Amino acid sequence: MDSSDIQRKNIAVIGGGLVGSLNACFLAKRNFQVDVYEAREDIRVTQLARGRSINLALSYRGRQALKAIGLEDQIVSQGIPMRARMIHSLSGKKSAIPYGTKSQYILSISRENLNKDLLTAVEKYPNAKVHFGHRLLGCRPESRTITVLGPDGVPKDVTCDLIVGCDGAYSTVRTHLVKKPRFDYSQQYIPHGYMELSIPPRDGQFAMEPNYLHIWPRDTFMMIALPNMDRSFTCTLFMPFEEFEKLLTSHDVLAFFQKHFPDSLHLIGREALAQDFFLLPAQPMVSVKCSSFHFQSHCVLMGDAAHALVPFFGQGMNAGFEDCLVFDELMDKFNNDLSMCLPEFSRFRIPDDHAISDLSMYNYVEMRSHVNSRWFIFRRNIDRLLHAVMPATFIPLYTMVTFTRIRYHEAVLRWRWQKKVINRGLFFFGTLVAVAATCLLPRPTLQSSLACLRRPWTWVTYLLNITSLSADSLESLEQISSVVSR
Repeated sequence: MDSSDIQRKNIAVIGGGLVGSLNACFLAKRNFQVDVYEAREDIRVTQLARGRSINLALSYRGRQALKAIGLEDQIVSQGIPMRARMIHSLSGKKSAIPYGTKSQYILSISRENLNKDLLTAVEKYPNAKVHFGHRLLGCRPESRTITVLGPDGVPKDVTCDLIVGCDGAYSTVRTHLVKKPRFDYSQQYIPHGYMELSIPPRDGQFAMEPNYLHIWPRDTFMMIALPNMDRSFTCTLFMPFEEFEKLLTSHDVLAFFQKHFPDSLHLIGREALAQDFFLLPAQPMVSVKCSSFHFQSHCVLMGDAAHALVPFFGQGMNAGFEDCLVFDELMDKFNNDLSMCLPEFSRFRIPDDHAISDLSMYNYVEMRSHVNSRWFIFRRNIDRLLHAVMPATFIPLYTMVTFTRIRYHEAVLRWRWQKKVINRGLFFFGTLVAVAATCLLPRPTLQSSLACLRRPWTWVTYLLNITSLSADSLESLEQISSVVSR
């Protein structure tokens, strides 16, 4: 395909959010004529609404996409590194769980600033234009036509060579594709909602340790906090809607936080909490899956339009950005041939996006219920030790998802295999311990040990005690692994 043919192609990107604007940069870089249609006004001149801060943790996949269009350094300079989870227990005790090695971290990024930078990057291409205040009314991919309603209130038909749907979880483009034969679609609202709160700076400084993702896990609900460049923290409270509905007055809210998040009350401020809690109702969270991601060679979905995720693995933005990168890599492979690139994009990407959707659901249970358990800490320590000793063989799930571009579905398969190997190893080790106890321990000690081993959970506790692996053993494990690796 020669350059003159490429220049004649016109691509309509629906949605000027994070994925839409990034996609426009990739496509404009290939010399296509790109028109972005965004229903909102230009966020660079209007105020962005509250309640849009969750799941903005930039990790390796997203950084690689930004690097491909030359924006990685600019965006990274505006982020705050987060190297670990900081767990806040009900008693007020805090404990850190590292995300990976000392050199690995994720970045807390402002959604608003990132979107502004991406829109500005789009407009630097002479062959790209962003049409603000243009809402999509109709999409007819079989004829490569869309109908948009601009600020003048007059519907306008636009014909293009490719329609790229990047218009979010409630995608209008996807709504039209759902009507097509053999297009599978499902959505699931989880019973939990979210509400955004804020921890202001204290004396011009961060009120908490800034290089952590702070988590308050509480069984059926939790709160997380991410640091901002202005030294505040954006907090997001997650819990079932029926629990939100029980909090009707300021007194109810303060009593609830005093009971479940006592150490956060003075950080947020009682007056600010009582006021901010009622500014906006709790917002829903939806998980979306569909197949395929394309229609013929005329239309393709990316980002939340193709696979909306709940935010608990911090991969919503990163998965959407990787969509753009994968599509760009396929365009290289097929020399910009849309008839070959679009089907291959669906075939290649659907298993991965469905896998990260399932992992995001799974991680919510882990974050709210397991991060404080001794068994969870013990298993994380085992994972880190094995990864230090055999870095190419054993890679923790979080590391595969967050710090590599191992395909999501391959990471899941590898994780299951690793769990099976570790569980068998622990069972074998436990058997050896039981045999040794039978042979070596005095009779009174033997009876108490065997009684301990009869119940699965007390067996695990017994193992933890005899191996001296507790929640405080991260440092000792690092020392052991460094000795073994020499």
